[in-house]
Amino acid sequence: MTAAPGCLVTVCRDCCCGSARKHPAVDHDAQLRRLRAALRAPHRVRVSVCLDLCAQSNLVVVHPAPAARRAGARPVWFGLVLHDSVVDDIAAWVRAGGPGVAPLPAALGLSVVTPKFRAGG
Repeated sequence: MTAAPGCLVTVCRDCCCGSARKHPAVDHDAQLRRLRAALRAPHRVRVSVCLDLCAQSNLVVVHPAPAARRAGARPVWFGLVLHDSVVDDIAAWVRAGGPGVAPLPAALGLSVVTPKFRAGG
């Protein structure tokens, strides 16, 4: 089985991310539908359980396409993804190639967070 040639986008939906209690003004289901509608094949969108960065919910992680990964690109984590404009910016960046292919727009750079397992080193 070969990997799909596009990016993989992981959307955290567990204890805090996707929580109407924590973010009552966000339509979390619509946010996920918006990403899925914007990112058709070869890209993929999946839902994950807790990614353990709850203070930055809602989290979205963009994993590079396999060729970009082989060339050294790494996943980019976005926190506080609470507005349609950020979802749209992420989708546009992924469609442009994502990590290792397209430059990260300055506006999206403001949403980048560091996962806990990378924070120390």
